[in-house]
Amino acid sequence: MKHDIEKVRNIGISAHIDSGKTTLTERILFYTKRIHAIHDVKGKDGVGATMDSMELEKERGITIASAATFCEWLDHEINIIDTPGHVDFTIEVERSLRVLDGAILVLCSVGGVQSQSITVDQQMKRYKVPCIAFINKCDRSGANPDRVIKQLREKLGHNAVAVQIPIGLETDFNGVVDLLSMKALYFDGKNGEIIRTEDIPSQLLQEAVAKREELIDAASVFSDELTDAILEEKEIPESIIVAALRRGTLSRKLTPVILGSAYKNKGVQPLLDAVTKLLPCPHDTENIALDMDNDEAPVILTADPQKPMVALAFKLEEGQYGQLTYIRVYQGALAKGDTIVNVRTGRKVKVGRVVRMHASQMEEIEVIPAGYIGALFGIDCASGDTFVSPGLSYTMKSMYVPKPVISLAIAPKDNKSEVNMSKALNRFTKEDPTFKTFVSEETGDTIISGMGELHLEVYIERMRREYNAEVTSGVPKVAYRETITRKAEFNYTHKKQTGGSGQYGRVAGYLEPAEEEFIFDNQVKGGSIPTQYIPACEKGFKNCLAKGPKMEFPVTGIRVVINDGASHSVDSSDMAFQAAARGAFLEGYSKAKPVIHEPIMKVVAETPTEFQGTVMGSLNQRRGIIFGTQDEGTMCVIEAQVPLAEMFGYSTILRSLTQGKAQFTMEFATYKQVPQSVAEELEKKAAEEKKNSQKK
Repeated sequence: MKHDIEKVRNIGISAHIDSGKTTLTERILFYTKRIHAIHDVKGKDGVGATMDSMELEKERGITIASAATFCEWLDHEINIIDTPGHVDFTIEVERSLRVLDGAILVLCSVGGVQSQSITVDQQMKRYKVPCIAFINKCDRSGANPDRVIKQLREKLGHNAVAVQIPIGLETDFNGVVDLLSMKALYFDGKNGEIIRTEDIPSQLLQEAVAKREELIDAASVFSDELTDAILEEKEIPESIIVAALRRGTLSRKLTPVILGSAYKNKGVQPLLDAVTKLLPCPHDTENIALDMDNDEAPVILTADPQKPMVALAFKLEEGQYGQLTYIRVYQGALAKGDTIVNVRTGRKVKVGRVVRMHASQMEEIEVIPAGYIGALFGIDCASGDTFVSPGLSYTMKSMYVPKPVISLAIAPKDNKSEVNMSKALNRFTKEDPTFKTFVSEETGDTIISGMGELHLEVYIERMRREYNAEVTSGVPKVAYRETITRKAEFNYTHKKQTGGSGQYGRVAGYLEPAEEEFIFDNQVKGGSIPTQYIPACEKGFKNCLAKGPKMEFPVTGIRVVINDGASHSVDSSDMAFQAAARGAFLEGYSKAKPVIHEPIMKVVAETPTEFQGTVMGSLNQRRGIIFGTQDEGTMCVIEAQVPLAEMFGYSTILRSLTQGKAQFTMEFATYKQVPQSVAEELEKKAAEEKKNSQKK
């Protein structure tokens, strides 16, 4: 296998739910001869899409885990990661974008830029991933690519430029006009595998010429050569335009737009051409590691196979042969039999089997060179670990992991389930950083927490299927927090006299609301608290944050300033000052008017227009604030912010209100203060729970 890194593309396919990502990946695999028959996502043939290998994924017709595969096109190697669209699996998208060089943003020609497209776009921005847009489903009634391009510009701020125009739309969608070669492309044969090139139909010629000028105009910003060619009014060679487009795309200042219908097998091959021509190879992107030996100084990695090895484990999977670790090599090469070091644990590991993946099948290879994605077997590590050659101590920048917003108590039905449940939890928490589990100190229940109802539902279902663990789950609980609303002073003396030396410490200062979670500000002058006891004071305050005095929710958004105190030459100790800080916190906190905050979700409901009033009413009933509605053809999109506590079971209610025609997505937006009436309810409930647990 020859390794020409210029011809490698690591790309992801990401989009809103149901805009056809998995179908598109399926077609790409078919045209690149990785699979020999096409199966549909909601397949009647019982096979299901190749990439959705989990039983659950086939049943629900959704993608849960990102699947990795590779294929070849025009002697380029393309590594593809198909990512889920549901926001509950955000982390899957994050971790994929973390290791990709480029992406295809799939948009539905009817739905356009939807709420989830916006989330995905923000993630691409965070990792500076260049993308091309593919407007799918041009065969659907109501298809309007022009409107989608306009939304790309307005809603996402992309400099979107069409590289093609459609030949007919909706049921008459027959092919596309390629504005670079100025030819019409049609897709013949049973599965659109034969591309027929013809002259542009006369009725489209004028539009094509105008759109080509727009395209060249947008591209000329990135190339002096192209600007000169325009001025000389000569025939402009295609290669110059492509080079300019590529430069624009790589700098994220231009987004080329391709059209098609994956389901109807139209327009997929030109998309593959665009991937090879316009998206970056591993050389084109800048990857930075932090040097741990040198105070985390940033180091730029080069995709040179001769240099020391640096690689990132970005995803774990439990295969039938043990743990499979997906790995992206950024520098050097990773070969069978090498010894590598896990930077987080400092342990040395010997590499056994090295494979490359195609959905759930794999092939053995000898080496993964820089710029490639592969997988290792039987290596113990966690998602996000960096591996290096012995002697280096670099770590890759870690991923952004959002905090869980919802939790459930689960209990195993019998002994066998208990053993299997703990095995399952152990594996899931290792695989998915947004899925957390702990045992509640007060009730002794096992609590699981995650990004949404669907997220937890899927994991409970997977325990049942993959681990044969029957579990019952309690009512979902919301992650409330508490905080203070005004400044309050404290001045607390802790003294305790028993036989021998006692304990003495005085801490004075004030608390006030802050933007960040916790700030500790030491303003003690003149040594009234000796320097060696300041860390003990900070620790004392910090220990109070896990359970707030008001209702035992975690405390956030607080700034503690200490400016005075007193100590005793014999009786002061770390212990004494920790206790004094605790007392001071309680004293200040009760005066600082504490309140409770709850997570507010951004909810976007899409419903047929006739149910608009009903759906808005159902959101208002749930203490929702409606931010706007938009009519998109026969559908109406409603954006609102609703407290998470009110959203449980909403999907069932929404379906019954709209004859099953509406759908909604929801993601965490912010924390806001709970209204007085709700706060009183919460306090009543907490008191009851306390009473019950004391009875037990």
